[in-house]
Amino acid sequence: MHKKSKRLGKVALALGCLVAPAAWAQDASVATPADPAPATGPATAAVQPSAPAAFPTLKDGAKWEFTFSPYSYHFHSDPEHKNVWLVGLARLREDGQIWGFAAFTNSFGQPSAYAYYGHIWENLFDQPKLYAKLTAGILYGYKGKYKDKVPYNHNGWSPGLIPSVGWRVTPNDAFELATLGTAGITFMYNRRF
Repeated sequence: MHKKSKRLGKVALALGCLVAPAAWAQDASVATPADPAPATGPATAAVQPSAPAAFPTLKDGAKWEFTFSPYSYHFHSDPEHKNVWLVGLARLREDGQIWGFAAFTNSFGQPSAYAYYGHIWENLFDQPKLYAKLTAGILYGYKGKYKDKVPYNHNGWSPGLIPSVGWRVTPNDAFELATLGTAGITFMYNRRF
């Protein structure tokens, strides 16, 4: 199989992971029973159906979030590019602030890390499952002949800024797409606990 076809197949699979869960995830706000006619008399105290619970947000309590990324897509092909793997852990506060750390292999196979602070905006465009995130922090890992692959690198240390958008498929599970400057995009799975 041609190298470009393999890459397009991986991108299609990753995009399918982001979009498809929205179709099969259950949404309590979609399937609501019709409102019953008001009853009269002493039997009206009987059990009445209640409104569906709202999709939980960070305001329901601070949480931890585990992140895993098995694949990143590079906008420009380079024969030295390697597959990028990432695992991370973040603390999400009720006010939307995020503190976190991620360990990953960079695009050239070097062990790397990202410590960051940021903010998450939930209920984006009045969509309870859609959110945006922006993090800024310090990157480590681009060294040797790859030191110029990230801006302002000094002995492997450089600043980082990562915007992302995500779709929550359950109250605790989400798929997220993060941009890596002009280099590419990363596909991630997040689990809150």
